[in-house]
Amino acid sequence: MASGVSGYAAISTRVRAMKADLLSAQDMARLNESPDFASLVAALKNTPYGKYLAGLKESDLTPRRVVFAIKSKLSDSYNSIAQQSPSESRPLIKQLYRYFEVGNLKAVLRSIQTVSSWNTDISSWDRVREVLFPFPSSSSIPAQAMVETGNVGGAVELLKGTPYESTMTFAMKRFSAEQNLFPLEVALDLDYWRTLWAATKRLTGKDQEVATKIIGSLLDMNNLMWVIRYKIYHKLSEEELINYTLPFGYRVKDEDVRAIASGADIASVISKIYPTLQDVNTLLDDPQTGLPKLEQQLKRQVMNQCLAAFYW
Repeated sequence: MASGVSGYAAISTRVRAMKADLLSAQDMARLNESPDFASLVAALKNTPYGKYLAGLKESDLTPRRVVFAIKSKLSDSYNSIAQQSPSESRPLIKQLYRYFEVGNLKAVLRSIQTVSSWNTDISSWDRVREVLFPFPSSSSIPAQAMVETGNVGGAVELLKGTPYESTMTFAMKRFSAEQNLFPLEVALDLDYWRTLWAATKRLTGKDQEVATKIIGSLLDMNNLMWVIRYKIYHKLSEEELINYTLPFGYRVKDEDVRAIASGADIASVISKIYPTLQDVNTLLDDPQTGLPKLEQQLKRQVMNQCLAAFYW
C-alpha cells in the first residue's frame, strides 16, 4: 500500500472506529456493579465484545474461557491493522503484536517448570492453552509441542527457525547452570524491545517522530520499572542491573539507568525525568504498594501520548 497521508486513510478510519468501540467509564462502572459472574457475562454480551462470547456454551462460561474469548477481539484488531498498514510501518505493528507471543512463550516455559505439581487429570496442554493469547496459526512458536516435551531444554530446541532461536539458545547456557527461568525471560524481554526500537528507528519523517514518542514512552516505562524492581526486590549487582536493562530510550537514558544501578537516590532520578509525577518519595517508601501506583502513573503518560496521536 502507499505510504504518506493516502496510505494511512483506511487505517486511520479503522483505528478511530476501534477507539469509538472502547468501553466508557460509565460502561466499566456498570460492569463493575454486576452482582455475579453470570450477570457480568450477560452485560458484556451487550458490548462490542458480545460477538466473541456468543460462541461459548453455558457450560464453558468460566472466567478463564471468557477472558480468552475477550482477548480474541484484540487479536482480530491487530491482524486487521497490520493488513491495512503501509509497508514501511507494517514491521513495527507486527512487532508490537509479537509482544503477546513473547508472553505466550513465557507462559509455556513456566508451565513446563510447574507441570509436575499440578496433579490433575486434565492434560498439560489443556491447562496451558486457556491462559495463552489467542494467536492465529501464523504464530512462530509451536506452543503445544513445546508443552508436551515436558522439559525446558526440549522446548527451546523446538524454537529453531523462529525469531527466538538465537536469543533462547544463548540464554540456555545460564539456565542450564541455574535451572532458573529468569535469564530466559529477561533475554526474551530485552530482545523484544531492542527489535521494536530498531523497527521504530527504521521509519522515516513524521512516522518516526510519532512512533518514537509512543514506543519510546512504553520502552521507558518498562526499562525504569525493571531497574527499580531489580534493585529493590532482586538486589542485583550494578553490573547485572546494567546487563538486564536497555541502554536507550525516549526520556529514560542510559545514564539514568546507570545512576540507579550505582546507588543514586531513585526518587531523585525519577523526578528529574518525570517532574510532574506525584508523591514519588512516598511511593518508594513502601515499594510493595507504591511501585504498582508508580507504574500506573507511568502508564497514564503512555496513554496520554497515544491520545495525543489522534491530533498530531
